[in-house]
Amino acid sequence: MQIRARDFGIIEVGEDRIYHFSQPLFGFEQYTDFAILNDEELGESIAWLQSMQDPDLCFILMDPSALKTDYMPALPEDFEKLLGEGDCICWVVAVIPQDFHLATVNLKSPVFLNPATHIGAQIILEADYPVRFSVAKGGEG
Repeated sequence: MQIRARDFGIIEVGEDRIYHFSQPLFGFEQYTDFAILNDEELGESIAWLQSMQDPDLCFILMDPSALKTDYMPALPEDFEKLLGEGDCICWVVAVIPQDFHLATVNLKSPVFLNPATHIGAQIILEADYPVRFSVAKGGEG
């Protein structure tokens, strides 16, 4: 299917890249369908979460294991009600200002994607993780 993406223009996206959010991103509850996009030059540790409902709405996701090796988010016991059965992939939402050295990720509320069900959810974790973890400084600052 063809979609218009904020950072990529009009592109072809397979159904396997589209997720319905049973628990939408906080502050963006009216947007529930997103495509996961990658740029081969940047590798697999960065992705774009592109809204299917608004081509101008897009979030940058990062693989948290590339940022903080001891990050082990535990899903709540009833997560299968939100995501369905199967293994989930964890991403964190990045805020990247003009000065990349000030970029942060939200470790407190990661995005979980279930490739088996194509359902996603942003979940607030009970563990004490920072909302603004510095990418450049490894959490400091």
